[in-house]
Amino acid sequence: MKQYKKIISLLTLLALLALPAVGLADLPADEEPKLVKLDISAILGKIFTFIIWPVVIAFVIIMFIMAGFMFLTANGEPGKLSLARSSLAWGVVGVIVILVSFSVIATIRGVIGGV
Repeated sequence: MKQYKKIISLLTLLALLALPAVGLADLPADEEPKLVKLDISAILGKIFTFIIWPVVIAFVIIMFIMAGFMFLTANGEPGKLSLARSSLAWGVVGVIVILVSFSVIATIRGVIGGV
């Protein structure tokens, strides 16, 4: 078992050491580099796409799993069932608010003429 750990560690180390060589690879002589246009709108769009949405989706999934767990552990007690129902209802309200907020932003961008 120890040998497998050593082999996996060695392969991981080699892969990490090779990353800079791959990342800094040079372009062929006949190809010119492409210029990247940076603006605030593009940066914020990337942040929302790759950071905010996955966090929001993970939070929503965890919230619904917790509400389902509350339903399962309520054992028919009216107080716990009421709490589970309200958790589920507030989860749905949160999802609706999130979707409406991003939709409003997209609508305003479309009306103004942004990207």
